[in-house]
Amino acid sequence: MNQIIVDVGIIETRLAILENKELVELYIERKGSKRILGNVYLGRVVNVLPGMQAAFVDIGLEKNCFLYVKEVINNRGQDTDLDIDKEKCISDIIKTGQEILVQIIKEAIEAKGARVTTNITLPGRYLVLAPFNKGIGISRKIDNENERERLKIEIEELKPKNMGVIVRTLAKGRCIEDFADDIKFLLRLWQKIEKKKKTEYAPQLIYKDFDLVSKTIRDIFNKEMQEFVINDYDTFSLGKDLVEIISPHLNERIFHYIDETDIFEKYDIEAQIAGSLNRKIWLDIGGYIVIDSTEALTVVDVNTGKYVGNTNLEDTVYKINIEAATEIAKQLRLRDIGGVIIVDFIDMSTRKHKFEVIKALNSELRKDRTKTKVVGMTRLGLVEITRKKTRKKLEATLKKKCTCCNGSGGVYSEQFFLNKIEKGIKKISKHTSCKAVKIQMNPNAADSLEEELQLIEELESKTNIKICLIKNDDLHYNELKIVRIVN
Repeated sequence: MNQIIVDVGIIETRLAILENKELVELYIERKGSKRILGNVYLGRVVNVLPGMQAAFVDIGLEKNCFLYVKEVINNRGQDTDLDIDKEKCISDIIKTGQEILVQIIKEAIEAKGARVTTNITLPGRYLVLAPFNKGIGISRKIDNENERERLKIEIEELKPKNMGVIVRTLAKGRCIEDFADDIKFLLRLWQKIEKKKKTEYAPQLIYKDFDLVSKTIRDIFNKEMQEFVINDYDTFSLGKDLVEIISPHLNERIFHYIDETDIFEKYDIEAQIAGSLNRKIWLDIGGYIVIDSTEALTVVDVNTGKYVGNTNLEDTVYKINIEAATEIAKQLRLRDIGGVIIVDFIDMSTRKHKFEVIKALNSELRKDRTKTKVVGMTRLGLVEITRKKTRKKLEATLKKKCTCCNGSGGVYSEQFFLNKIEKGIKKISKHTSCKAVKIQMNPNAADSLEEELQLIEELESKTNIKICLIKNDDLHYNELKIVRIVN
């Protein structure tokens, strides 16, 4: 049973997607925050970087957006008639001060600004209108050749002249009338964008994409979803109206939640969210995986844990790797991990087992709506995966850097503090006649030295300086201050 559960609160709206009661995706939209993915802006080029084949574009956000040359196409009305190809230098395509229409394809992440494209696409229920392209694209998830051919013929009839259309997965099995309605809606939307572009000055928001709930109804809510449950009546009413317009056959599947129990607790989502932030995830079979992220990539390590198997080592390893492949695919979706992912499965000697593990991984990744690709297995046995990165990872939304370790994953050890104290005391002993010092430390750091008092007493004896440990709540865990007591 597949469900969409929405928790609308005062501070934020949280939307969970469940498959057989298991949390597989979580989206959070904070009140007052700017959700910009998919928005269309009239921007102004502020800097062109030929050495990077890119440009910075001001669209009115805190940070300028990044535009790669490959994201610049020969758009009608983009003030350029150049044919764009990989050999063109970006400085030949756009100029500093030029106004261009761009769309957000990747939200700002940490220190990096958002990424934009001039290849505008407007998604509908079944189709995506691409005003600056001319071809027809069909979702790869529609794999029946007869269905693909039918869709291509019908869309060719409806496709606006000099525009492109992408057929979404939801179009499978739908009739030409549904596509015609989509095309009409998207054309009206594009006409509004073009009209507004002519009357506004950059930087300016031209089109804002749907909010979280409306976008989910448009993009995700389909016949495979048995329930769409919302705890807020106003949001439920608006959602039901939208469903009535674009998917009336699903109207009976959207519900208003009125129970006094918190909706996420009712569906056991809170506990699953907490588990999604753990570094170590246990598998049902007894093994476990460990997920570590760096700025450049994410590494997943598979371990045998408590599982010892019943037959032989190869069989034990194979069973753990198969279950790990399923869990890894789920965790990539749930945590919304993008970029390069490296998986270190337990070594397998049988080629068939390696093939089956990759097959299981690919099978689970097909459920992921975000573009994901298993590149292959290296000679060291590491599996390489790439997943499109469009927004912050779930961990970055729910967590922030530790104020003690500043994101390093560790704080100074007792040995580090003792060495620092020894160096400081010896320096004072050598250059002054001071007989006592106060050492101010964070209370937790000071407590960690309780078992090392003998070493501190030995240092006192050798330097003839009295040492007093003082707890200071205002100090960072890694901070240490040595204050001389003047005689």
